[in-house]
Amino acid sequence: MEKRELLYQGKAKDVYATCNPDYLIIEFKDDATAFDGLKRGQITNKGEINNRISTIIFRLLEDNGIHTHFYKQFSAREMLVKKLNILKVEVVVRNISAGSLSRRLGIEEGLELNSPILEFYYKDDALKDPMINEYHIYALSLATPEQVSGITCLAFKINDILKEHLLSKKMLLVDFKLEFGLHREALMLGDEISPDTCRFWDASTHDKLDKDRFRRDLGGVTEAYAEVLKRLEGA
Repeated sequence: MEKRELLYQGKAKDVYATCNPDYLIIEFKDDATAFDGLKRGQITNKGEINNRISTIIFRLLEDNGIHTHFYKQFSAREMLVKKLNILKVEVVVRNISAGSLSRRLGIEEGLELNSPILEFYYKDDALKDPMINEYHIYALSLATPEQVSGITCLAFKINDILKEHLLSKKMLLVDFKLEFGLHREALMLGDEISPDTCRFWDASTHDKLDKDRFRRDLGGVTEAYAEVLKRLEGA
């Protein structure tokens, strides 16, 4: 597959066209941002690590019946994916209280929730991705009721698959963000699944193994990302 022109330059990934209009190349970058871009920096080797982590997780999900945009790892920091028409609805699933949920509801971080919480956000960087509900989605024609039902079912199924798998690797899935899109009218999971888009904690110590280490200046950011990869690649 031939890599062609740059189509989109994002905060953590760049997207390139290929010689096949049905496929794109995503290049993972070492750049890191937080707090809607107010904090910027770089995490050494993040691009390569996140590419490998996302590859492992997408393959796991595909093996469990979840259709994703993943086709293959193209290079150390590049992934070949199916081109999606991305829905402007981001999905967040929460299993343990942390981050904005703790601040918004005034509950302590680390509280295990009685059941997972699913939240929708409007995908718009300029508006800082505000939280929305199904009424906003339908009023703005962001997705159809059938699509919302589909992404809801998929999000909870993905949560179940990842929670079980990560626990076998001695990690807790605290919360995570998902993006979905259409490929030839088929609903598929897109974007990435990595410490950039998920909160991973060590199951015993609750040490943070994700981008919160960058957000909160905790240090050891590269080491945390590498630890996630090491555990996922382990037997």
